[in-house]
Amino acid sequence: MKTKIGTKTSKPLIQTTNFNQSISLYTFITLLSCFYASFASSSSHPKPPPIPILPLPTSQQLSWQFSEMAMFIHFGPNTFTDSEWGTGRADPSVFNPTALNASQWVSVAKENGFSRIILTAKHHDGFCLWPSEYTDYSVKSSPWKNGNGDVVFELAEAARNAGVQLGLYLSPWDRHEPIYGRTLEYNEYYMGQMTELLTRYGEVKEVWLDGAKGEGEKDMEYYFDGWFSLIHQLQPGAVIFSDAGPDTRWVGDENGVAGTTCWSRFNCSDAKIGDTDPKYSQEGDPYGHDWVPAECDVSIRPGWFWHVSEVPKSAMTLLDLYYKSVGRNCLLLLNVPPNSSGLISDEDIQVLREFSELRRSIFSYNLAKNALLSASSTRGDLEDSRFGSHHVLEEGIYTYWAPNGNQSDWVLYLNFQEPVRFNVLQIQEPIQMGQRVIEFHLDILNKNGNWKKVINGTTVGYRRLLSFPKVESNRLRLVIDRSRADPLISYLGIYMDPFSILSNIYNTSSRSFFNGSQVLEKNYIQTFSNCFDLVVQYNVL
Repeated sequence: MKTKIGTKTSKPLIQTTNFNQSISLYTFITLLSCFYASFASSSSHPKPPPIPILPLPTSQQLSWQFSEMAMFIHFGPNTFTDSEWGTGRADPSVFNPTALNASQWVSVAKENGFSRIILTAKHHDGFCLWPSEYTDYSVKSSPWKNGNGDVVFELAEAARNAGVQLGLYLSPWDRHEPIYGRTLEYNEYYMGQMTELLTRYGEVKEVWLDGAKGEGEKDMEYYFDGWFSLIHQLQPGAVIFSDAGPDTRWVGDENGVAGTTCWSRFNCSDAKIGDTDPKYSQEGDPYGHDWVPAECDVSIRPGWFWHVSEVPKSAMTLLDLYYKSVGRNCLLLLNVPPNSSGLISDEDIQVLREFSELRRSIFSYNLAKNALLSASSTRGDLEDSRFGSHHVLEEGIYTYWAPNGNQSDWVLYLNFQEPVRFNVLQIQEPIQMGQRVIEFHLDILNKNGNWKKVINGTTVGYRRLLSFPKVESNRLRLVIDRSRADPLISYLGIYMDPFSILSNIYNTSSRSFFNGSQVLEKNYIQTFSNCFDLVVQYNVL
């Protein structure tokens, strides 16, 4: 009997078809599972940090920036002759401090928040505070310690023991040295003295020089490039300060005040030592190719050297200078000159202590720590917390909030359970990634449920502080309006400053917008005595 093929094969064919369909569905599910597993595996790799944008600071410049404040020590024959610019003709016998104590200088610096100290090893008069082999116009010709003293050595040892960084100023202009004006000979002389300073006293973190020279003085060409190479060769950890860098620049005035816009970006090729546009120095260059942050030098007294007839600035004035230097992406270099006995005067120490207490009272607690933070976006996936908004409440610049790329909104939100009062904003960028922020503003939510601008500013850098009339709200937002690349924020702080007189620290370049529901205090003028009542009221001590 013949088998009916159609009958016999129909079942197997149908079964095979069903089997094949089952295999196809199984295969599809398997492939889908593999796809998701592959996707999950690939997404488990964290998103790398964003690309840094040039220019970038060196490790030496970062160390300098972290210092925030340095103490300048102007000391020499001028201290004893009641002079500012010595003639170079004062007899070395005038230099005879009876109680010189470099450890006191260092202790005063360290106790009041100055992490480096810079000494005028030689000022314009040419007198050397160390026994230089290249001249007799130095401490070795003075009666101090019978000519065996060395101020630079004593300060270097005291600073090293206290963990304070040492800097030295060696004036290019020398009113005593006869060969000054003979280019080759004097440059050899200067580099010889520089070599002494940088090879005898251990680590030097900053070398300070300038182009100061009186009118009508001898023409002199300084071999700056050669000097800079020598300094970096002998002290690779040091930064060099001058009008034009190469590592840190003069801010363009001796008032301790930076521009309200202050870039660390700069073009050294557009600057000349002794002849740089002050405005360019104050503001930096948004298109600069070099990283050269600004240093704000100012004296605690009217003069740079100690004079018996002068008194120090008030602590409130120093606080104002802090806002306008450290608070504008700069380092504050405050000169505190020792008196003729060789000690920092008691009245100067008292002012410095009051200044320290003011800063501690204002900045010891960040009110933003009480807030719930969120952001318009965050780089990476939801499980990657390396770039989350919570990092802006952590001290330091090596953690930061980063938004997702290709975003049009860059916003950090702060929500409080209860309204908070404040009048100071602090922002920091992770400058090791480049200076990015061009413009920003701070809003608060008013009682009508509308966002209102409190303050706006330009440039952030290492640290930006803005002060404004006191406001109160339970919702805030920091908006980055313009940035060179995706903005990165390493720290965000809000504080209550009950001390500052608004007219002293408010600047017209930062515009505030208020209405009656927001301004809690207008005409913010108060004396130091009633500040204490505010301190108690707001529990800031």
